[in-house]
Amino acid sequence: MFFSLIIPVYNRPDEVDELLESLAQSTYKDIFEIVLVEDGSTLLCNDVAEKYSDRLTISYYFKENSGPGDSRNYGMRKARGDYFIIFDSDCIIPSNYLVEVDKALKQNYVDCFGGPDRALDSFSDIQKAINFAMTSFLTTGGIRGGSEKLDKFQPRSFNMGLSKKAFEASHGFGNIHPGEDPDLTIRLWNLGFETKLFPTAYVYHKRRIDWQKFSTQVNKFGKARPILNSWYPKYNKLTFFFPSAFLIGLIVSIFLMLFYNFDYLLQLYFVYFLVLFLVSSYQNKSIKIGYLSLIAVWNQFYGYGTGFMKSYFKVIILKQKPQEAFPELFFKI
Repeated sequence: MFFSLIIPVYNRPDEVDELLESLAQSTYKDIFEIVLVEDGSTLLCNDVAEKYSDRLTISYYFKENSGPGDSRNYGMRKARGDYFIIFDSDCIIPSNYLVEVDKALKQNYVDCFGGPDRALDSFSDIQKAINFAMTSFLTTGGIRGGSEKLDKFQPRSFNMGLSKKAFEASHGFGNIHPGEDPDLTIRLWNLGFETKLFPTAYVYHKRRIDWQKFSTQVNKFGKARPILNSWYPKYNKLTFFFPSAFLIGLIVSIFLMLFYNFDYLLQLYFVYFLVLFLVSSYQNKSIKIGYLSLIAVWNQFYGYGTGFMKSYFKVIILKQKPQEAFPELFFKI
């Protein structure tokens, strides 16, 4: 197989520098190409691409801004490989990544795979806390953390592989964002393709966000899910309602304590957050990160849960068209 690495980028030359430096350290022996797609940036990374031109095979393209999904499709149409690997620009790639992917595909070929994400020691404490919230089995991030026991695995586009055959059959990503990766995955399933988790093909995902940006991001995730459920009701799961149920349960717990002096439910919430604190502190070897993880998980549940409820009411109950109810989730292509 000839791998083409597809990387959309928007105003992030410094991130691209770190990403390309990590790819330059790859222990994979065969040739692979990198396709950089500048999605209407004002801060260009063409000089960064040129910096690595003697160490890596890089193609650089500039296009008008149309979102990450369309930019990935653009890159795959330009690529020369027969298997595409998609990264976000804020990823750092372990040196053995392509070796692990090549090994996994040769052992059990699949037309679409995804891998988990981890945090490097050099990441900030907030980045590590957010990584915990997004990957821990104790939160909604269990699938991202490497578990595929709950459901068929839905790859995420920060670390995703797609065969040329599957791309051509599915036409790639749609214009919804976020949500374009589960949308593509479900369409691939409907076309008869399989997806799989490659646990050893992990990346270091250096999320470039503060608390406000993280809350906005997970709120959009919550809004996107009922839209996907309306498109693909066959794949609707009760677990998608968990963050909203978590918030409603918390409100009920506080009400029962204030008006009926019944605090047992609230104690369960306290125990849950205590477990989060202890597990994160142990995993990250830091009490501070354990505390920050509580903030991250709360932002995750509140942002996703409120976004989900708002979208569920508009799209499922009121039957509004998603593009009209939430135009901010759709790029014009």
